[in-house]
Amino acid sequence: MVTTSSVDAATLGLDTATALRRAGVGDVDDSALARALYSTDASLYRVVPQVVVRPRTTDEVLAVVDVARASGVPLTSRGAGTSIAGNAVGPGIVMDFTRHLNRVLEIDREARTARVEPGTVHAALQREAARAGLRYGPDPSTHTRCTIAGMIGNNACGSRALAYGRSADTVAALDVVTASGERLSLVRPVAGSASSGSGSSPTLEALRAVVGADLATIRTEFGRFGRQVSGYSMEHLLPENGFDVATFLAGTEGTLAVTLGATVDLVSDPPYRVLLLLGYPTMADAADDVLAILPHDPTACEGLDARIVDVVRAQRGPASVPELPAGSGWMFVELSGGSPGELEARAAAVAAGVGTRSTRLVTDVAEQAALWRIREEGAGLAARSLSRPAYAGWEDAAVPPARLGAYLREFEALLRQYDLDGVPYGHFGDGCVHVRIDFPFAAPEHEGTRVFRAFLLDAAALVARHGGSLSGEHGDGRARSELLPLMYTPESLSLFGRVKAAFDPDDLLNPGVLVDPAPLDADLRGTGVGRVRDRLALRLVHDDGDFGAAVHRCTGVGKCIADNTAAGGVMCPSFVATRNEKDSTRGRARVLQEMVDGRVVDKGWKDPAVHEALDLCLSCKGCARDCPTGIDMATYKAEVLHQTYRRRLRPRSHYALGLLPLWARLSSPVARLVNALLRTPGLRPLALWLAGVDPRRSIPRFASTTLRRWSRGEGTATRGSDAAALHDTSGADRPEVLIWADSFTNYFHTAPGQAAVRVLEAAGYRVRLLDESVCCGLTWISTGQLDGARRNVERTVAALHPYVALGTPVVGLEPSCLAVLRSDAVELTDDPRAVEVAGGVFTLAELLARTPGWVAPDLSDVTIVAQPHCHHASVLGWQADAALLQGAGATVTRLGGCCGLAGNFGVERGHYDVSVAVAEHQLLPAVREAPEGSVVLADGFSCRTQLDDLAGVQALHLAELLDRHPSREGRGEGAPRTRFDPSRGTR
Repeated sequence: MVTTSSVDAATLGLDTATALRRAGVGDVDDSALARALYSTDASLYRVVPQVVVRPRTTDEVLAVVDVARASGVPLTSRGAGTSIAGNAVGPGIVMDFTRHLNRVLEIDREARTARVEPGTVHAALQREAARAGLRYGPDPSTHTRCTIAGMIGNNACGSRALAYGRSADTVAALDVVTASGERLSLVRPVAGSASSGSGSSPTLEALRAVVGADLATIRTEFGRFGRQVSGYSMEHLLPENGFDVATFLAGTEGTLAVTLGATVDLVSDPPYRVLLLLGYPTMADAADDVLAILPHDPTACEGLDARIVDVVRAQRGPASVPELPAGSGWMFVELSGGSPGELEARAAAVAAGVGTRSTRLVTDVAEQAALWRIREEGAGLAARSLSRPAYAGWEDAAVPPARLGAYLREFEALLRQYDLDGVPYGHFGDGCVHVRIDFPFAAPEHEGTRVFRAFLLDAAALVARHGGSLSGEHGDGRARSELLPLMYTPESLSLFGRVKAAFDPDDLLNPGVLVDPAPLDADLRGTGVGRVRDRLALRLVHDDGDFGAAVHRCTGVGKCIADNTAAGGVMCPSFVATRNEKDSTRGRARVLQEMVDGRVVDKGWKDPAVHEALDLCLSCKGCARDCPTGIDMATYKAEVLHQTYRRRLRPRSHYALGLLPLWARLSSPVARLVNALLRTPGLRPLALWLAGVDPRRSIPRFASTTLRRWSRGEGTATRGSDAAALHDTSGADRPEVLIWADSFTNYFHTAPGQAAVRVLEAAGYRVRLLDESVCCGLTWISTGQLDGARRNVERTVAALHPYVALGTPVVGLEPSCLAVLRSDAVELTDDPRAVEVAGGVFTLAELLARTPGWVAPDLSDVTIVAQPHCHHASVLGWQADAALLQGAGATVTRLGGCCGLAGNFGVERGHYDVSVAVAEHQLLPAVREAPEGSVVLADGFSCRTQLDDLAGVQALHLAELLDRHPSREGRGEGAPRTRFDPSRGTR
């Protein structure tokens, strides 16, 4: 036993933050921004802390515990903040372990264990374990960001608990400190041993006395089935179980001790997996088949409601969902083993024994991964799968698997009784059901809160009647602790109180949870509905014009605090670069929620906390696709900037970069002179300063001949008034196509535009280029000048609509500008033509994919490193480009994430270092490591500029790549011999 030193008496009477700093804790933050960021987790609850600390060392953790005890301030430990029950929020000190104490300290291959710091992320442990041919067994859906100590605290399980057990089952040893300052080294007892922990311990002796006085209650009420997670798992303290305190502490939700480190078991992973999909009319029908599946030893047996899949299809397109058998819900049955033949035979046996004939066996690894991603994102997707928002609260109840079908039918009847709807999914093989329910929290007179409370009371009673547990893996937290008397006898509840007194007599650790619980309807964070609707510049069509409802989409599931780039994700590049909560999508949403609600952030649109949180947002729109709840932070940032600077003086960069297309148009007649002046030694730094641009940035050159001027010389120019003539005149044997010359392609880098003309001519099209000065307004949007953006986009829609209305496809070459027409235009204007234009504009790859007779060139000898523009990946979709390159035989490395420039973001003063850090995360290393002669493909002007600036690499647009490699078939149907020289159009 080691006891920490007491806090110097001189610190008593100081405010908590000062006391912590005086005690030697370095990363202490009591700002309004930090308190807003940590005021909630992934639950319905909001509790504002006094102060947030991010300890760097174990000694700092011990000092925090000392200060909390001496000052009587509550202490809540926090990992990834993905708790759905509200057990990662608290009113005093919130201690975030993820920032610094996040290392895998040791992998012992022989013992099959890992020693980790408390903030170690599950995915990081898996990477290290995989190098030793091992894995950590439990795998919650939040495995990309949840922490090992957090998993232990909640006794998390995940989809594969059938094979690998719960977090409690993996605990080999724990290093913890109690609220009294007693440090305990706890080791799981070996067979036949009588205790865990070493030496004399007042805490453990008190705990032995509590257990010894109530053995009968523990033996009859605890450990009845695998997912009995609610309350304290007292069965581990029985003498016959070796008084296993290390395992017992799993699932105590930070109420008894603070974890300083853990040693956990690792397991080997079978080399092969298959996924058997079973379709059912209802989720209850699926549950009826669980007992027929379990004898076949599945690794996982998961239920998934069809409405979750519908959200994925709507948000990401039909191609994002692999083929599923017929049904309104499915069971995912994963089998693992030593050979494909063995697994196919086992899968056939499962299919033969269940009550459905709607089945499909998935053997392809990539397809399995895509299906598991849908299941893993269930929590966020389910929140948007009903006609009104759905919430956690009654989240992960579990019943013995034999009772699951009957329980679900009664549960669905209970929902109907309350006029509620829910989307069930989860670990059906374990009897554990996750569900999101559309509680009417936005109803007046607190009616939603009344319904919420009454429903939870009845739902808890239902679970108890089926012999189940209020929680099957997420813990009770603030959501269910008050309900424990419906599941446990008074004797068991008394046990919980005496255990708490043995470890934490002053109730400092996570108060309000499990023992002496807070009311389940206290501290609900609200919906934001109706608070900010007036005078908005954007329509927010997906949220009925309600900014509060939009930012409250974020439920805190935290996918944005994971590195999603390996799977082609974009969200959230700034967090990946800084690892700071304020720079995540979730963190920004939290601050905006506080602003909307007028609480901690109480100065409205201009509040410094709002602007600090949004400062490093790249407006990449990665969250619009990658966030399961559909947050679109780029849109919210544009509205905030608009409201903040409306009729006020703006930052210099807003005038220089926000109006860049205007300056480009004015400069184009004298582009050579302007280019020379901007490179004059005395003028260049002055120009950069006036523009608010970082001095380390280059200044892009204006094209000496714009694309539109070039097209006039080539005879391809057209105007909106010519649309009908273009559609009806000579050349009808060849379909017509219109290229829209966006500002970047027209005024800066014309080579992609010229190449696109040649490629489309060779593909059999009669090509015209719109010879009108129309701009999508992108730079106005990104700087929050939304009135100007609206004028620009309305002019562009008016110019393009005549062609779209006649069925002429319009090709956009700059992804970010095309994305404005696909998504932002309908947010800026209610002109119905904007919707039609959104459906009539295409990327080059999309158009070629639908071109009869066009065959991709032979690129089998070409190695490509592809950096899709953020807006291309997130709004337009890069699937057509990927399919084109694959069909051409190219060897492609497709990168995720962002290039880091992101339009005006990366060139503005104060953003350079983060911009470079984002590029260094994946893009620049991939380019450096690419084989000699590789092609770097980047359709985005920003991406090409970043590569030129930071790596000296001249990246190509897809049009340029295709222009340099003639089609294997020569040309498409009806194509004339091209009159263009492929060597033309260089930068």
